[in-house]
Amino acid sequence: MIEKLSIVNSELKRTGVFTGSFDPFTIGHDNIVRRALALFDRLVIGVVESNVHKEHAASAEERRKAIAAVYANEPRVEVKVYGDLAVDFAHREGARYIIKGVRSVKDFEYEQEMAEINRNINGTETLLLLADPSLAYISSSMVRELRHYGKDISMYLP
Repeated sequence: MIEKLSIVNSELKRTGVFTGSFDPFTIGHDNIVRRALALFDRLVIGVVESNVHKEHAASAEERRKAIAAVYANEPRVEVKVYGDLAVDFAHREGARYIIKGVRSVKDFEYEQEMAEINRNINGTETLLLLADPSLAYISSSMVRELRHYGKDISMYLP
């Protein structure tokens, strides 16, 4: 399959998308973004509006704004909300690559299945970046639970 590249300022740009609920966006997510920026000219962080498997503590727009603030000085990063399949979002953004972070074997097995489906739908490839071992224990659900019980979560947020 011929790689689809978006044209920006008369130059070819390689675009990747990093998708997820990001409720909240953690330092683990930030680590994946910063590593992905070494691979892509343009990175679109896709904040899913809703996930059938999760209840969100913050609205998609609140999550988008919080993430956008982290990358306010990084012109290669865009943050957008989407409400359909990640593979369709990637296609609309002109990206042939979806980036996912993997913390465990459980994450790997889930992401491997999704990667196969995405490739079958329209040829979109998935790049799995292994979590930095020092951050692999951090999950959004763990941070939400700590916040729920009034604990300081600032050390887990960028």
